[in-house]
Amino acid sequence: MEKRPTIIDVARLAGVSKSTVSLVLQNSPLVRDQTREEVRRAMADLGYVYNRSAAMLRQSNAGLVGLVINDLRNPFFTEFATSAQMALSARGYATVLANTDEDPGLQAQVVAAMLEHGVSALIISPAYGAEEATFGTIARAGIPALQVLRKAYAETASFPFAAPDYERGSRLATEHLLATGARRIAFAGGIEGRQVTQERMSGYLQVMRDAGIAPLILPGRPSRAQGRELARILDASPGVDAALCFNDLVALGLTNGLAALGRKVGSDFRLVGFDDIEECRDAFPPLSSVRCDIAGFGRRMAAELISWLETKTAPPPVTLTPVDLVIRASSAG
Repeated sequence: MEKRPTIIDVARLAGVSKSTVSLVLQNSPLVRDQTREEVRRAMADLGYVYNRSAAMLRQSNAGLVGLVINDLRNPFFTEFATSAQMALSARGYATVLANTDEDPGLQAQVVAAMLEHGVSALIISPAYGAEEATFGTIARAGIPALQVLRKAYAETASFPFAAPDYERGSRLATEHLLATGARRIAFAGGIEGRQVTQERMSGYLQVMRDAGIAPLILPGRPSRAQGRELARILDASPGVDAALCFNDLVALGLTNGLAALGRKVGSDFRLVGFDDIEECRDAFPPLSSVRCDIAGFGRRMAAELISWLETKTAPPPVTLTPVDLVIRASSAG
């Protein structure tokens, strides 16, 4: 007996994902007309017959959202994912979570797998590189997808982007350090050339330019280990008495590294981090940091996605959420 064609056979012949075929079968308005025609043509060529009663049994996936996160080892991203997942759960949506570990190949793989398993929408804090492999696949699937915290794909009309206002955060932090009497301020950490590094540095550069002070930029991985390594460079840099860090992990590593060199953070060296993760309050000395309210941001992104799913109205192409500066002993003097 000849094997009955399946939805996977249709997807393969039409050159689309399984989830796109499902959307066509559901008459979803999210699928482009040309794609819809190609899928229906493949169905006709294969003699595929839609079993609606069986499909009804699969509707448990209709409320499934994919969360794809670039680095869950970083508490900043973990808190975002947790708050978003809890907010989605409160509205009856289940989530499937993946850590891509900054690997664009792995990101493309997990996104494809989530689409094959029928997620209704995606929230992505993306890894950089090979963006088309991820976002092209989502575009063909025709489901809502948000870029959050960092923008890797330029088409924000199709993939809306939201993040805290990094530029304002670095401006507030640099103005604060100058107001405390710092004479030469470094910007420490952040991988050179990445857009998120440029955004977190932009306010610092503007304030330094306005003050007529030459910036000192020390790029590097956004990690504690990198912060400890940068401590030696900063200690050997004449006149440097303060630093704004790309994130709190770099700042916490820098605190330890400077202490090992006999420098006292908060008195002879002023330091500000970025993100205000929970550990900032418990560090010694407590770490000043740009607060992004990442838990609130996660809840807001969940609400934006749910609204998109339920009203079919996409969020604005770009959303920047408020930040503020939390001043603690590391910079207060």
